[in-house]
Amino acid sequence: MPAEPISMRKLKEILRLKYDSQLSHRQIAASLTISPGTVSIYVNRAKLMGITCWPLPPEWDDVTLSQRFHQAQITPRTAIPLPNWPQFYQELKTKGTTKQLLWQEYVERNPDNHYSYPQLCRHYKSWLACQQPSMRQTHLFGEKLFIDYCGPTIPLVNPDTAEVRKAQVFVAVMGGSNYTFAEATLSQQLEDWVMSHARAFEFFGAVPDIIVPDNLRSGTTRACKYDPDLNPTYQQLAAHYNVAILPARPRKPKDYVAPGIMYWRALKASYWLIATVLCAT
Repeated sequence: MPAEPISMRKLKEILRLKYDSQLSHRQIAASLTISPGTVSIYVNRAKLMGITCWPLPPEWDDVTLSQRFHQAQITPRTAIPLPNWPQFYQELKTKGTTKQLLWQEYVERNPDNHYSYPQLCRHYKSWLACQQPSMRQTHLFGEKLFIDYCGPTIPLVNPDTAEVRKAQVFVAVMGGSNYTFAEATLSQQLEDWVMSHARAFEFFGAVPDIIVPDNLRSGTTRACKYDPDLNPTYQQLAAHYNVAILPARPRKPKDYVAPGIMYWRALKASYWLIATVLCAT
C-alpha cells in the first residue's frame, strides 16, 4: 500500500533543510519525524523538476508545487552490469593480475554505471561460494554395489535385563537402480561385515561386477587414495564371489553417494529387522 503524501509544510521544510541548511537526509528525517527514504524520494523528485536551491522561485506557489510533485515520476535506475564471472575467475589465475586491476578494467567498460571495488569483491565472493563443480556419475545397472553402515544406530532393549545395545545398520545400494538392501547387526566387526555382504547378494539374487565400500577397518587395513590394502578375509570373499572391490577414496564423498542418498529409506526399512536381531541374541 503506497504511503500517504506528506504535507506541503513538510515538503518545503525538506527543501529548506536540504538546500539552505545543508543537512543530510538522516538529519532531515530525524527533524521532521519521517523516514530517510521519504526524504530521498522528495529530494530526487525536486531535482527532476529543476529545484536545487532555496528559497523557491516565485512561480512555485503551493498549488503548483503540490501538483508537480505528485505528478513527477522517478525513472528507475537501470541494472548495474556485472563482470563475466567465469572469465573474471580465469583471468585472476594469470600472474600479476589482481582484483583491483580487473575492477579498473570493469569501470572503464562501464564508466557511468558500475559497482565500487568493495561491492564488486562481495559479489565475486558470493558467486564463488556457489561454484561447486562436479562431474555427474552414470551408473550402469548391475555394475556397482555401494556399501556402508548408516551413522545413527538402532537401540535394542533386552526385555529381561533392560540392557540397551546399539544395532548397526548395514546398507547396500545398487548404483543403477537404487535398489536397496538393509539389515541391522550387533557390530561392524569382520564377521558381521562379511555375512551382511553374503545376505545382500542373496537378497539381490545376483552379484555385481564391483563392490564400492567405505574405508572402514573391517574392509580395508590401510586406506589409500589409489591403492588401499584389503582385509585378507574380505579379499577371500571377493575371490569366492568373483567380484572386484574398489574402496572409495578417503575424504571424497562424491565418489560414494548412493548410501547417503538412500539413508532414510534404508533406516526406515531396517526397523522391522530389530525383532530378528533380538531373536538371534
